[in-house]
Amino acid sequence: MQELKPVDLVVIGGGINGAGIARDAAGRGLSVILCEKDDLAQGTSSRSGKLIHGGLRYLEYYEFRLVREALIEREVLLNAAPHIVWPMRFVLPHSPEQRPAWLVRLGLFLYDHLGGRQKLPGCRNIDLRRDPEGRPIRPEFTRAFEYSDCWVDDARLVSLNALDAKERGATVMTRTAATAARRMNGGWEVAFTAADGTQSKVQAKAIANAAGPWVENVINGVAGSNSPRRVRLVKGSHIIVPKFWEGPQAYLFQNNDKRVIFVNPYEGDMALIGTTDIPYEGKAEDVAIDESETAYLLAAVNRYLTTPIKRDEVFHAFAGVRPLYDDNAENPSAVTRDYVFDVTGEPPMLSVFGGKITTYRKLAEHALEKLKPFFPAMTGAWTAAAPLPGGDMPGADFERFLAQLQTTQPWLPEDLAHHYARLYGTRTTDLLNGARDLAGLGQHFGGLLYQAEIDYLRKAEWARTAEDVLDRRTKHGLHITPGQRAAVQRFMGA
Repeated sequence: MQELKPVDLVVIGGGINGAGIARDAAGRGLSVILCEKDDLAQGTSSRSGKLIHGGLRYLEYYEFRLVREALIEREVLLNAAPHIVWPMRFVLPHSPEQRPAWLVRLGLFLYDHLGGRQKLPGCRNIDLRRDPEGRPIRPEFTRAFEYSDCWVDDARLVSLNALDAKERGATVMTRTAATAARRMNGGWEVAFTAADGTQSKVQAKAIANAAGPWVENVINGVAGSNSPRRVRLVKGSHIIVPKFWEGPQAYLFQNNDKRVIFVNPYEGDMALIGTTDIPYEGKAEDVAIDESETAYLLAAVNRYLTTPIKRDEVFHAFAGVRPLYDDNAENPSAVTRDYVFDVTGEPPMLSVFGGKITTYRKLAEHALEKLKPFFPAMTGAWTAAAPLPGGDMPGADFERFLAQLQTTQPWLPEDLAHHYARLYGTRTTDLLNGARDLAGLGQHFGGLLYQAEIDYLRKAEWARTAEDVLDRRTKHGLHITPGQRAAVQRFMGA
């Protein structure tokens, strides 16, 4: 068994919380190992609704602290990653059967003012009979409210946090499971097993358990410990259909059960519809959408549309498991989206329960504060003003950066330049690696996918399989044929 160099902190879990904690800790001067049993963001963190949002509906459950924190983080992430986070306007048709207009207006007023909004425009009223946003909406819905939130490429957010952690000195081990952890000699001895069977171990001063749906597995199985806290698994599923409206806006539809369904523009000509909230009892890795969820989402959306979406228009779907902190709420939709920590023993193991993508950076900051007594020399919080890799654009101005890229690389087709700028930002020059024409990008696999992008993702972002490239680091998988996917698999050998 290989003995690794001792470190301060082992972070277990390569989702958004684990990657965020590893990045923050490395930037504070701690030596860090981040281990993930599969690929980065392979679980919950690539199967979200792709939103950086305050959580308008959480106001109904009096989650004011969480909403305020999330709204503040919305602005922080807009500045830190303008290539993968961008503003989006949401149109909420008023349905008086679900919520009275005064309640919606009050919620939007709080939403506009709780978080010190700076960059995003405030809410406004819309006349669906007159304004273009009303064209796909049935005539009985005559008024709507429009407000701001943000879009995010969730899986790329994870990769960029892991990349920043690595560039600040962390060791990132993907497809490597933490198989045992025992307190000994005043520290932790953590054993790892890689996908190829290679075994290693390391001495660490602390563990951060950010395993998401598997957090209790790490506590009980890997560490042989216990915790009074519990994680509650709630399944959320999404469907993808062709985009059925003009304009960049998204829609938020209130369903008969008072849940809200997002309908977001996705990948240019598609629409992402979600999500469900269903208690989940199985293995998190086996989660999948079922037909009743598809029917639920279609019924919720079709209630508002002049031209209903047909079942055969659903061409892709995915499901994820939200590892929520179990606060004993009866309704899955009412379970808190806030996060709590459990710090046990000495040397410590910090376990993360709950959380959401929007507040991952603040969660990481709070986690390091919890661990500070064990690392008195650790430096202070730093991530609030630090761009993520590729996000270091003057003024966090994506459009200006894109224009400059098209000026300096005039040979890039407009759609390809936009694709590279959106996913890689200022790291686009690293991906291009001196190419001066399309031939310099290597083999063309279909759509906007060239060999240069695969080579970059293999070298810089731990991509090993076609799925890593096509479904997580990018969304090329939605735009290429089965034959083209097979060609990528042959090229990558997996």
